[in-house]
Amino acid sequence: MDSSQIKQLIADLLTHMQIAVQSIDVSEADGRERFSVSTPDSHILIGTKGAHLSALNHLVKKMVAAKSERGRLTGASGAAQDKTFFVDVNGYQEAAMENIKNVAKIMGDRARSFKTSVELDPMSSYERMVIHSFFQDVKDVKTESVGEGEKRRVVIKYTGEL
Repeated sequence: MDSSQIKQLIADLLTHMQIAVQSIDVSEADGRERFSVSTPDSHILIGTKGAHLSALNHLVKKMVAAKSERGRLTGASGAAQDKTFFVDVNGYQEAAMENIKNVAKIMGDRARSFKTSVELDPMSSYERMVIHSFFQDVKDVKTESVGEGEKRRVVIKYTGEL
């Protein structure tokens, strides 16, 4: 499926959910396509700590995968079946990622100042990946994920290397 088809699928899904949609814009973010939904009903779509938004993303991705698979079986073009994308509502995920980067910077500075390891709160795999990427080229700090399941978190370790 191409971007316009995914955009239409999101619009149709939200219409069936009786969610008022002002616009759906498509842009690029962190190497993935972002479908930004603008709506006055954001509280319904985002939920507590983004739980509903995560579920919406999962649902849309499953629907796109199913339609892409069906298209391949019927001989239609399936060039975008492995496309990576996400749905954002009123800039929620964009703001959340900026917040995570800010926390990573502050905690990295704390690890340097105290020359110790700093353990962050549990977070999703994508949030952990953002933090690992943030410190990827930093010489005096390294990161690792510890814990299991929902308690998996990032530890920022001061190495002292320059």
